[in-house]
Amino acid sequence: MRAARYHEYGGVDTLVVEEVPDPHPGPGEIRIRVAAAGVNPVDWKLHSGAVREVFPLDLPAIPGREAAGVVDEIGAGVEGVAVGDRVFGLGGLTGTTAELAVLSAWTLAPISWSDEQAAGAALASVTALGGLNALGPLSGRTLLIEGAAGGVGSAAVEIAVARGAKVIGTASERNHEFLTSLGAVATTYGAGLAERLADLAPDGVDVALDTAGSGSLADLVAIVGDPARVSTVADHTNAQGLGVVVAHATNDSALLAEAAELGRRGRYAPHIEQTYPLEQIAEAHTSSEGGHTRGKIVIRL
Repeated sequence: MRAARYHEYGGVDTLVVEEVPDPHPGPGEIRIRVAAAGVNPVDWKLHSGAVREVFPLDLPAIPGREAAGVVDEIGAGVEGVAVGDRVFGLGGLTGTTAELAVLSAWTLAPISWSDEQAAGAALASVTALGGLNALGPLSGRTLLIEGAAGGVGSAAVEIAVARGAKVIGTASERNHEFLTSLGAVATTYGAGLAERLADLAPDGVDVALDTAGSGSLADLVAIVGDPARVSTVADHTNAQGLGVVVAHATNDSALLAEAAELGRRGRYAPHIEQTYPLEQIAEAHTSSEGGHTRGKIVIRL
């Protein structure tokens, strides 16, 4: 099969497209013929070697944690899915930016989603759900989402709105109309946030989710008044000292199924900012590393 791969840690110039051996699913896994694979910040962080002390890789490695496609091989003990089913899901830390990929968590993709949307939904949705679930029931509460226009942030906006929350999202001004279209009240991030929120939420902000990791956790705690009512999916360094809940992305098929059901109900539609062919994997990673992505970046196979 053809796949993107890197043989050493480094910049995007080390990414190549080449023929590699076909993978096969182990017990509890499936293999899909990939239609599209999502690109996430963790991909270039792993590829660059920035997190090698925490997540060392066996090189060469194929980038990518998530993908969508059609099931073509099923591992031992797997039930509830058949060859030919269209699914989206998660593999390991690497391995999905290829013509064939092994998934350890998956669910059927909503018919209303394109392959690109399905490919960009898995990691964003399980991450968003982890962060939101840590905050408890959301119906009738005011939720602040820091970094609301990114892949995780925009998923969190739609999911929280579907759960009955009043959502206020921070983003650059160019993304305010986008956030409004998702059902959030948009405001800018940075200095003066508390004052802006006083106007937007005169009764106060109940809970907050940080998806940006921009160093604003202390401000979020001050805004809601209790670190137990703040969660982060992006700032592990500062969370511990502040007593903020850290939510991790997990390969959980139940969370994927919850996201898919929202998709079927028209309450969650992953936003894809740009799609690249496999041959432009370097450009895709460069775009992701630059930040300020609205929604997700996807590789089309």
